Amino acid sequence: MANHKSALKRIRQNAKRNERNKSFRTLVKTVTKKVTAEAQAGNKEQARDELKRAEKVIAKVGGKGILHPRAASRKISSLARLVNRI
Repeated sequence: MANHKSALKRIRQNAKRNERNKSFRTLVKTVTKKVTAEAQAGNKEQARDELKRAEKVIAKVGGKGILHPRAASRKISSLARLVNRI
């Protein structure tokens, strides 16, 4: 365990940020699953609506540094390809 005051503060900050980032990563998984489900069901309009929401969420998470920006871009691209194949 850390002994310095600054190290203890850093541990508290890391724990708080980890919880916040975990919720964003879970949100990315949820919106991805929604788009995939609609695309596999063949609902083109609903899939496009879900894709629009997913793009916004994933871009936001990538911009915050929770996901790497290229990873966020890759996720958006793969979802868009999936929807466009319908």
